[in-house]
Amino acid sequence: MEDVLRARFPKQEWSLPSFFRVGSWIGGDRDGNPFVTAEILRETVRLQSAAALSFYLGEVHTLGEELPLSQVLRPVSVALQALSDESPDAQPQRLDEPYRRALILIYARLAATATQLDHAFQNRAGVADAPPYASADAFAHDLGVIRDSLAANGVERLAAGRLRRLIRAIDVFGLHLAPVDLRQNSDVHARVIGELLARAGVCADYAALGEDERIALLYRELEGTRPLYASYLPYSPETHDELEIMFAARDLRARYGAAALPNYIISKCDGVSDLLEVALMLKEVALMTGGESPALSMNIIPLFETIDDLRQASETMRRAFALPLYRALVRSRGNTHEVMLGYSDSNKDGGFLTSGWALYQSEIALMHVFREHGVGLRLFHGRGGSVGRGGGPSYQAVLAQPAGAVGGQIRITEQGEVITSKYSNPEVGRRNLERLMAATIEATLTDHEGTMPPADDTHGVMEQLSAHAFRAYRELVHDTPGFARYFRESTPLLEIATLNIGSRPASRGGSDRIEDLRAIPWVFSWAQCRVLLPGWYGFGSAVDAWLHEIPEGLPTLQRMSDTWPFFRMLLSNMDMVLAKSDLAVASRYAELVEDEALRHSIFDRIKREWQRTHDAVLAITRQPHLLANNPLLARSLANRVPYMDPLNHLQIALLRRQRAKGGHANASSEDRIERGIHLTINGISAGLRNSG
Repeated sequence: MEDVLRARFPKQEWSLPSFFRVGSWIGGDRDGNPFVTAEILRETVRLQSAAALSFYLGEVHTLGEELPLSQVLRPVSVALQALSDESPDAQPQRLDEPYRRALILIYARLAATATQLDHAFQNRAGVADAPPYASADAFAHDLGVIRDSLAANGVERLAAGRLRRLIRAIDVFGLHLAPVDLRQNSDVHARVIGELLARAGVCADYAALGEDERIALLYRELEGTRPLYASYLPYSPETHDELEIMFAARDLRARYGAAALPNYIISKCDGVSDLLEVALMLKEVALMTGGESPALSMNIIPLFETIDDLRQASETMRRAFALPLYRALVRSRGNTHEVMLGYSDSNKDGGFLTSGWALYQSEIALMHVFREHGVGLRLFHGRGGSVGRGGGPSYQAVLAQPAGAVGGQIRITEQGEVITSKYSNPEVGRRNLERLMAATIEATLTDHEGTMPPADDTHGVMEQLSAHAFRAYRELVHDTPGFARYFRESTPLLEIATLNIGSRPASRGGSDRIEDLRAIPWVFSWAQCRVLLPGWYGFGSAVDAWLHEIPEGLPTLQRMSDTWPFFRMLLSNMDMVLAKSDLAVASRYAELVEDEALRHSIFDRIKREWQRTHDAVLAITRQPHLLANNPLLARSLANRVPYMDPLNHLQIALLRRQRAKGGHANASSEDRIERGIHLTINGISAGLRNSG
């Protein structure tokens, strides 16, 4: 970006801050995952730091080879000479090479830093002992001395390549590589706080309290300075493990820097008490201070996931900001508060259309509340790779945000299932980052909704469509007897659960209920059988019901598609998903359902809704056929389908064998069948791409 700006505006000096930050919750997200422990968190941060330090050591060594510049040819700055004089390298042949000597010192200090952080991996040790760096800033400062000396003495081009990239890398990745987000379910927090309060003799039954009573009690505890936790008291394994994670986070922040663990995300957040519970847990490990000057050391980030939670999100934050202590905590974090929005679970809860609309409305309501209280809002979009989990083209998704929602900053998840396709190739990865950057800038500087019809008109229509779609979706998924059985038998759900792609078990608590199923196996299962139901179901019924009430309403929907980026994105994603579905193939999967009456009842409903949705999308977009406005994708899909279809039929045959084998197959045969199913799952997902 700096290079482009310099080329376009050569008379100005361009030095941009690092506006891309990469984070992760691998090793920190323990929501439903019993394998994420304090030990795993420590090892995660150590391994990430080791990767960063290994890269830095290699780059510094290579710079030593690239900068043998003699001061006989070029003078050096006073600061560079001082750095060179500190070098442990006293070889006579390098006495006139101050840059190299300075880099030898930097390498020795970096090697000492790596050793201090438990990274015993250097291929080349420093030439002598040197004090480790206290921070990434100190490391970057020494490299800056080299850069400034080169620039001041007429050889700035030598600083424009590897040295410039290394300084940027240090600014972005520090000594920790990527911040690890901690994440846990609000129900777990409530149980931990309940036990802490009971053991301390403060409240015998926290779970029995109402929301207002919980807030009042937590507020009193946060105002004080006494701890609830006592190391000599016995606690349940759950409480012990959760507190161990918190203590580990405190120690890791002290060791690797605050940037290594800056965020704590609350899954299933539905009230102010959920925020205060986490604040109290942070207080127990000295990551929050009470008293006269309350302050937080970590960001508390609520994750609103269900349709009801999204609708109540703004009120939850309004009530939180009304508490003086919580408002003081927000000020201690730079007066900016992050809010995460859940795409996957809201889709599973209410369907594609209602989820998208609830997210859109929630963003608008949150913007109003944050503006009222003078707090900066950063939205964290929990998008998956597939359309049913909020995926689809990132550029259009950013531009489809409500006016003002981006505001120069946006945080987005790139889920594991798309990381390989987007970032394994450096050029493709750079292109994807450029798209995100361009979309963020464009969404910030332009008002794409300025050409829309009045909001009351479009928003009113969307509200009615959403209500109809929600009803149709809930009737099928949550209110139809036997639907969970149909879903399990007609898809490779159980086989997907055994793949090494999930960050946690397929469902909460081992339940068979749709409500407790994780979003990844829910969406992937429907993709494998080529129904892709989470990406479209309910829209056709919604349009039919609305046009029945307003027969002349089709031009209104067409105008909304032409002028409203949000509605156009929904239609575009459905267009893509419908084109990737195949009900002929899906009918073969339906034959796996043993109950014939159940099979016909549900699959016939899915077929009818698919046709209604197909017709509605074409009528609104005025296309003669699916993907008519996207010929590149249509051609790509036409090339992929002949490879996907045989994999689907092979998968069906393998599923029949797997389910029919009973106790008659030997272990070797079972392994081959399971591996074959896994290979077909991977192949079909690769063919469907952001719908697989």
